[in-house]
Amino acid sequence: MIPTEDASARKREIEEKLKQEQETLSFIRENLEKSDQLTKSMVSILSSFESRLMQLENSIIPVHKQTENLQRLQENVDKTLSCMDHVISYYHVAKDTDKIIREGPTGRLDEYLACIAKIQKAVEYFQDNNPDSPELNTVKARFEKGKELLEAEFRNLLNRYSKPVPPILILDAIGVDEELEVQDDGVMEHLPQAVLQDIICIAGWLVDYGHNQDFMTIYFQIRSNQLDRSIKGLKDHFRKNSASSGILYSPAVQTKRKDTPTKKAPKRPGHGTSAAQLGMGMGLLGVQCLAQGHFDMWSGRAGCESPTLWSVGGWHLSSQYVMIGTIRKAQNLLKQYSQHGLDGKKGGSNLTPLEGFDHDLRVKHHSDTLNEKHGATTGKDDVLDIEIDSYIHCISAFVKLAQSEYTLLTEIIPEHHQKKTFDSLIQEALDNLMLEGENIVSAARRAIMRHDYSAVLTIFPILKHLKMTKPEFDATLQGTAASTKNKLPTLITSMETIGAKALEEFADSIKARSLNFNHRPLDGTVHELTSNAILFLQQLLDFHETAGAMLASQETSSTSSSTSEFNKRLLSTYICKVLGNLQLNLLSKSKVYEDSALSAIFLHNNYNYILKSLEKSDLIQLVTVTQKKAESSYKELIEQQIQTYQRSWVKVTEHLTDRNMPVFQPGTKLKDKERQVIKDKFKGFNDGLEELCKVQKGWAIPDKEQRDFIRQAQKRVVSDAYRAFLQRCANISFTKNPEKYHKYRPEEVEEMIEKLFDTSA
Repeated sequence: MIPTEDASARKREIEEKLKQEQETLSFIRENLEKSDQLTKSMVSILSSFESRLMQLENSIIPVHKQTENLQRLQENVDKTLSCMDHVISYYHVAKDTDKIIREGPTGRLDEYLACIAKIQKAVEYFQDNNPDSPELNTVKARFEKGKELLEAEFRNLLNRYSKPVPPILILDAIGVDEELEVQDDGVMEHLPQAVLQDIICIAGWLVDYGHNQDFMTIYFQIRSNQLDRSIKGLKDHFRKNSASSGILYSPAVQTKRKDTPTKKAPKRPGHGTSAAQLGMGMGLLGVQCLAQGHFDMWSGRAGCESPTLWSVGGWHLSSQYVMIGTIRKAQNLLKQYSQHGLDGKKGGSNLTPLEGFDHDLRVKHHSDTLNEKHGATTGKDDVLDIEIDSYIHCISAFVKLAQSEYTLLTEIIPEHHQKKTFDSLIQEALDNLMLEGENIVSAARRAIMRHDYSAVLTIFPILKHLKMTKPEFDATLQGTAASTKNKLPTLITSMETIGAKALEEFADSIKARSLNFNHRPLDGTVHELTSNAILFLQQLLDFHETAGAMLASQETSSTSSSTSEFNKRLLSTYICKVLGNLQLNLLSKSKVYEDSALSAIFLHNNYNYILKSLEKSDLIQLVTVTQKKAESSYKELIEQQIQTYQRSWVKVTEHLTDRNMPVFQPGTKLKDKERQVIKDKFKGFNDGLEELCKVQKGWAIPDKEQRDFIRQAQKRVVSDAYRAFLQRCANISFTKNPEKYHKYRPEEVEEMIEKLFDTSA
């Protein structure tokens, strides 16, 4: 039970809280009443504002609408006036632009194009709004006139500023000297930059607004002419400088030349010369040099048969951007040999000296005679040297110039017309180059019909260069017509065909060479046929890849593309065929000699010359590709001929043997018959020795090493036999006049043999 005091306290506490709550409730009621009064006052104020605002709106809106209408009317008036001015300006365009149009765009292209734009807009306006207006015809005529003047300006700018590229820049561009530092002013610039921008601007307008493609025809005609003139200028540069300076130097000829006083010596012969230097040493007279037949070889054909010791490639053989100058010298020698054989001149030698080969005074005299008679021919051959070099450089120049022209063309001609325009642009220059190449092929073909096979040597450097240039050529002509791209491959095929034909006919001509008795070397020296054939093969070595490709181009049995190794084997087989045919011919020619010893000397000289030439020129490496024992076979043949020659001395040394020699007893007196036997032996030896020395003294062995070897071997055999014979007869009295029979001491015999093969002794 809760105590009373606690209950009273609790009651008082509750009553106090109730009183507080009642006071709070009273406060809230008062505030609500005040809030209602404020709300009513605000509603009254807003209602009054709304009423006044509606009154204001009803007064302002009509004014606003009226003002807006007035502004719209003002704008319409302004637009109408502007349109009227614009329309009226179309009627005055012809008059306003008349002066500028008549004066043309020269010197003020931007202003002129702005006038053309005005005229074009006037044309469009009249076409859309008043097609029957006479003003339409007026502005149309003015527009066409303006377009014509723009085309004329396009043509005039191209004609005025398009110039042939100077030969010096062309030679620099094609890399005559890779070490040449080309200056900024040496860049191949076809048009000044400002002029180029004007041309680009005109071309763009003609395409976009003129709807005219005639300017593309104008462009390719003018630039095509300049391209052709640039190449012809290069040719003229060759010809003029060669004629004025007389220096027949070609950068394609990798041979050393004298340095010009103001230039440093070139590091690489033939490629260390600047274009300016190069121009001083070139000339050009035309392809007709070939057609005139400056390179006659031998003529006349006849069959011959001979025993064979070994065979190569099916042909029996008894038990070979490059040097254009070398080719020219070879052709000159071939011509000299063919026109002035040395056969009829005793002791004459017609071979190009090799190391170890020397010539006597007769050879020097004959060489001087040839030089006197053929100085003019050599000059013509020099001209051909330059002609070949010129054509090679013109091919390279065409590629570089065509690339430069295409770069220029891409800035001026629309993209979808670029390839077609470029195709047309290069046609004239390309056709001229291809025609010149065909002329070379035709001239070579005619030369081959005359059996002038050295003409094929002209094709080698050209064909080699064409093949080297072909990838760049194809890349440059990419996108042109098929007929255009096929021109160079067609020319290459023609050259390969005629070259292969010349090579095959040359090989056949070696075998079929006439056996003319009067054309044999009387001294048994190297035959001109041998030196000619070796000289020809040595040129193939300089262009072995080209020659191999020539032969491979005619191979129909192989369907796969030719490889370098395949071509090398073909060339090796061909060289072996030529050598086999040459040996067959030499064997037949050797039979013309009545003296078997001279026949042996003849074969020995020729075999030795062939072997030394093969070894010196590295032709032996090509030969051994298909004939491994070629070198040893030739050495065996040479040794066989030496042995055959040595047998000619048997008729001398047989008198020194014991055959028919009487048996001598000490103190026994010889009978007359026995004395006569000894006398006959001495006389036979003396006569035979004198006769052989007299005859063989006029024979020739150009190789000093071989000549000394044969002399020493013969001295040893004869001297030993003679000394032994004298020793046997030393104590025998067979005559009252021993000096009559014992004419020569052994030393004198050796001296006589030492003078063999030497008419000057």
